[in-house]
Amino acid sequence: MTDGDEQSDSNSRVASALTRRRLTIAGTILVVAGLAVAVREIELRTVVAEIASADPVVLGAAVAVYVASWPLRGRRYSDVLAAMEHRSDTAVATIAVFVSQTANLAIPARAGDAVRAYVMNRQREVPYAAGFASLTVERLFDLATIATLAMLAMAWLAVGGETGPLELLAETSGARTALLAAAAVSTATVGVGAVIVTSARADHGLGAWLRAQGRDWPWLEGALEAAVQFAGDVQVVARQPRALATIGAGSLVVWSLDVLTAVLVLGALDSGLSIGALLSVGTLAVSVGNLAKVLPLSQGGVGLYEAAFTALVVGLTPVGASVALAAAIVDHALKNGVTLLGGVGAGAWLGLSLSDATTQPEATRKTDSVLGEPKK
Repeated sequence: MTDGDEQSDSNSRVASALTRRRLTIAGTILVVAGLAVAVREIELRTVVAEIASADPVVLGAAVAVYVASWPLRGRRYSDVLAAMEHRSDTAVATIAVFVSQTANLAIPARAGDAVRAYVMNRQREVPYAAGFASLTVERLFDLATIATLAMLAMAWLAVGGETGPLELLAETSGARTALLAAAAVSTATVGVGAVIVTSARADHGLGAWLRAQGRDWPWLEGALEAAVQFAGDVQVVARQPRALATIGAGSLVVWSLDVLTAVLVLGALDSGLSIGALLSVGTLAVSVGNLAKVLPLSQGGVGLYEAAFTALVVGLTPVGASVALAAAIVDHALKNGVTLLGGVGAGAWLGLSLSDATTQPEATRKTDSVLGEPKK
């Protein structure tokens, strides 16, 4: 590659990063502005007072529960890698998850996901194609688990005689928007998962066809081979019922602890709800809030999560908007705070520079062999 080509490539990467950053910053401003308009009748002082009145002991329990979920996230990720025949101990997998999630709080458009692939390649020599495929598998399990929890919570509310999902759709505009968005994400997740499982069990010969196209167009061969390797890594998990069950069970535990954290936050703010109502409403609010964060419209999902969470709690319970918003803010801030502290510590332990980590995977993928392995 000539100096001119290298300069052009560098300029292209910088331009791409700046474009993602501008879009994410603009999205964050719009989302936060929209949230401000939606809660314009709530006095800021009231929300601050609600946050200040939270029971510190219960909040401490919420922090402990969320911290406890992280080793389980690492174990689940190591199970995903093991299904792809790439071994990693739980400690390194947890560190990789911590660092990548922290990077996603700082880097626009969830580009921090590349950091995890970089860490696993550096620490356990996991190929980049497998690293990104493992992330795809994990995201699909996350979305499927969240959607399942949301459906269980709605069923619980309907059977328990509380406000049902149909009444909520009809009566509360904010909650209706959040539920419809969550339903759209859930439907898309189920569709993608069905396609992956079906294609993994069918001998359609697509991989062979793509490789043949690569031989006809040499300039596309590397990209097509990487795509085939990526798809193959994802599908290999879909062919293993035991792995699906193990990863699915791990996802259920991880997200149950995430929900319990929010339930404890609601309890710390003296919402006045019974335990049953706290569990059902907290589960639905966290599920819909996280599904709302799927689109990278704001940095770290700020605003999207709070808006959906608040709309669901206010629409389903007699809890006031100020308490609901305070709970959403504390819950999201608590989780982001634990993620940030853990990620910074993990990055320091690895001696990792986030700027180097986010550029290295892209540069390395361009010099990968046709088997998707990084050149040594």
